[in-house]
Amino acid sequence: MNKQVLVLNEERNVTLTAYLLEVGGEFRTIEKRPLVLVLPGGGYQFCSDREADPVAFPYLKAGYHAAVLRYSVQSHCTWPNPLEDYEQAMELIKEKAEEWKVYPEKTVVIGFSAGGHLAAAAATMAKNRPAAAILGYAVTGADVKGCSPTAPDTISQVDELTPPCFLFHTRNDNVVPVMNSLRFMEALTEHDITFESHIYSYGPHGFSTCDTSVQGPSTHISRRVPDWVPDSIGWLREVLGEFDDENGGMCRPEVKAHISADQEPFLSVDCTMRRIQGNPRGAEILNKVMAQMKGKASGNPAADSGEVPPEMADTIKRMTLRDALGFVQAGEEAVEALNAQLKQIPNI
Repeated sequence: MNKQVLVLNEERNVTLTAYLLEVGGEFRTIEKRPLVLVLPGGGYQFCSDREADPVAFPYLKAGYHAAVLRYSVQSHCTWPNPLEDYEQAMELIKEKAEEWKVYPEKTVVIGFSAGGHLAAAAATMAKNRPAAAILGYAVTGADVKGCSPTAPDTISQVDELTPPCFLFHTRNDNVVPVMNSLRFMEALTEHDITFESHIYSYGPHGFSTCDTSVQGPSTHISRRVPDWVPDSIGWLREVLGEFDDENGGMCRPEVKAHISADQEPFLSVDCTMRRIQGNPRGAEILNKVMAQMKGKASGNPAADSGEVPPEMADTIKRMTLRDALGFVQAGEEAVEALNAQLKQIPNI
């Protein structure tokens, strides 16, 4: 393993410590690796060592490169200094991509507490957004005591470009209330963003990886909290793809960034009913399909109202057409024929 420490801003004491694994040789089909960028917590007053290297190591073991960004704190933490540090780190990773053997488009950010705020900001408002974000007991709002008063709210910044997110927290965190994670998840849901979350029953703030090297065994915390580490690694396999041991490179991700295809350039059966209904050409096709579905459900194929029944509107608006067709057991051939029609319609 190759370790490099790079100074990004000497005046503000900003550094990037990169841990780079070997590729090729005995690793055969692995030519490059994704990179996990760790943002320690510390209330924007310091960067916690407990949430730095100990966090990087499990991802290194899982086959990812890792780097720790020690960003601007104390008198230098005025916003947007920390976000500028993140942007500089991401630009450097892109510049070093060939030398470091990194997939720059598969760089993940993981942050804790105030570092989680910076990770959430990176995911929602940065120029260089990560491929995925892991948020540990993160500050996402702008009203948490002890965090920088200039730190912006990130919940309101969630949009369709926000990458998939993995969140973990404890229910009784008395430093960063769990509502920070819950409200962020609400915003992700509203914008159709893929996410996974783990809200554990009890435990203190700042538990890092929660193994005994960083958290004393007498700590009153759920025994399941350490599970967030392997769970997050498994989740990354789903959203980034697994190493392809047959063809080299990375396999296609199992999970897309959005739950539906509402952000794709053309309509499809994987768009929500609401999106298709909002497109005049899509609505024409959908209304015919709904009439057929209503007739099949009522046992009367002649039913031809052509309109979505009002009592069904709230239930089906977030459902994809593919899922709706599954409820009425539409054949695969029929579904694909309908999909072909919709794919001719620009998603505007």
